[in-house]
Parts: sequence; structure tokens; C-alpha cells
Amino acid sequence: MGKTQIKNNIRTLRFFHDEMTQQALAEKVGVTRQTIIALEQEKYSPSLELAFRIALAFDEPLTSVFSYGPSRRF
Repeated sequence: MGKTQIKNNIRTLRFFHDEMTQQALAEKVGVTRQTIIALEQEKYSPSLELAFRIALAFDEPLTSVFSYGPSRRF
């Protein structure tokens, strides 16, 4: 499975939120640590609900956490 077109700033946001661990974020939003790892590696696209829960966990607008762009083919 390749990378998704959905990009995110989760790792950066965790760093700027007192170096929050992947486990702490996972518990806060109700998923496993493995899900957070897959999201950070952009190997998994979150549901809309999970995307909002992550944004709320960081007290950031959705567009500050996630972005979408078409893949470029050359």
C-alpha cells in the first residue's frame, strides 16, 4: 500500500505540545498507537471523525493538522 494524498503535521504538533507521545495522543483520540504511527508515516488516511478528534486534541483547525493535494504524475 502506497502513501496517501493526505498530508499531516501530527508529529510536529506533538512536539510543540510538550513533546506528547504517540501513546498519549492515541489514548486522547481513542485509537491505538499503531494508528498514530501509520498516520504520521502517511500510510493511513483517517476517517473524518478521527481527523476532527486529532485536531481537537491539539486545539487546532482541521486544516492546520491535515492537508490534501492531488498526486503528481510525471
